[in-house]
Amino acid sequence: MAKRHISTGIDIGTSSVRVVIAEHDAHGGQPEIIGMGIAESRGLRHGYIVSVPEASESIREAIEKAEKAANVEVKKAFVAVGGLSVESVLSTGSVFVSRADNEVTPGDIDKAMEAAQDAAGLSANDQVIQVIPTAVILDGKEVLGRPTGLKGSRVETHTLFITCLSQHLHDFIAAVEEAGVAVDDVMPSPIAASFVTLTKRQKTAGCMLANIGAETLSVAVFENSMPVSLKIYPIGGMEITNDIALGFKIPLEEAEKIKKGMNLNVYPKKKVNEIINARLSDIFDIIEAHLKKLGKNNLLPAGIVITGGSAALTGIEDFAKNTLKLPSKVAYMDSMKNTKYKTTDTSWSVAYGLCIMGVDNTEESAGIKLVNKSKRGAGSVGEWFKQFLP
Repeated sequence: MAKRHISTGIDIGTSSVRVVIAEHDAHGGQPEIIGMGIAESRGLRHGYIVSVPEASESIREAIEKAEKAANVEVKKAFVAVGGLSVESVLSTGSVFVSRADNEVTPGDIDKAMEAAQDAAGLSANDQVIQVIPTAVILDGKEVLGRPTGLKGSRVETHTLFITCLSQHLHDFIAAVEEAGVAVDDVMPSPIAASFVTLTKRQKTAGCMLANIGAETLSVAVFENSMPVSLKIYPIGGMEITNDIALGFKIPLEEAEKIKKGMNLNVYPKKKVNEIINARLSDIFDIIEAHLKKLGKNNLLPAGIVITGGSAALTGIEDFAKNTLKLPSKVAYMDSMKNTKYKTTDTSWSVAYGLCIMGVDNTEESAGIKLVNKSKRGAGSVGEWFKQFLP
């Protein structure tokens, strides 16, 4: 009997823990979801784990539900890391070509990327969790395709380093391992979600993925198929719920229902919309400021794709379009339509995206390599870059 290739993705969010178990097609097709599990999050705040034991209990509960549905035992998993400490730094490094005949080698590329990491100005508390090369320059000209084998005197790399606080990462790993599952590797939540919410065409043309979670807003900008910026902000859908609760002097549970479009016949619809739109203005002002900082405002042909729990808010596409002056749409997980679990809830996109990354050989994942957890930190950008080269 052929060995089954199964991967597991764990998304530890502020409001819930979601686990997806997927079985991979031997012919390289889309992973088939065979189990899903969800549990209410405990021990988290703004994406940080503030209590490892409490978070571990939530993780264990979600894993057990997914295991029961899939009829398999989870021994290891890919884990998404979110939270306010996750950031990105775009840095440049260059070195002289080492060979006497001026032929560029993989070692030259590695050293240029190491120089980029040295120049990134990372603090002692920063942990590199992902390294993404965005461009290779040889003697002042960008190389499209394989740089190795070409001849020149100086090679330069532009590299995006995604980092988080080392203690933050340690707590995530500890919580999962305390739940009885080994951590295969970690990935930033926005990157994982992009595997199932964005198309290759969107990433190539230029777009932003905005995930409006319970307590955080995460944004990731893509160009030429690669991430060029990632940031997480301390605002989310819970602020909308709180505003509704204060505005109508009602319990949070009732306010959450109103936010989701229920019981609107009881409360003035105009006032509800005013409250929601006021907070959405805050959220999209942050997004616009992020794009302006990158020089990308009004300049992303594929626009903005919205995901997360608050993506279900009525009229959010038009609100985003009018505010940002960009094409706007709510994410749709087309890649899940042929699976046993045909959910359209993009809240599952991070966990499922982790499963796709678990294949580690798809065209989508080319050039987006995780840094093995035993090699994180300075000088960790070495051999894996060769897999980015054609």
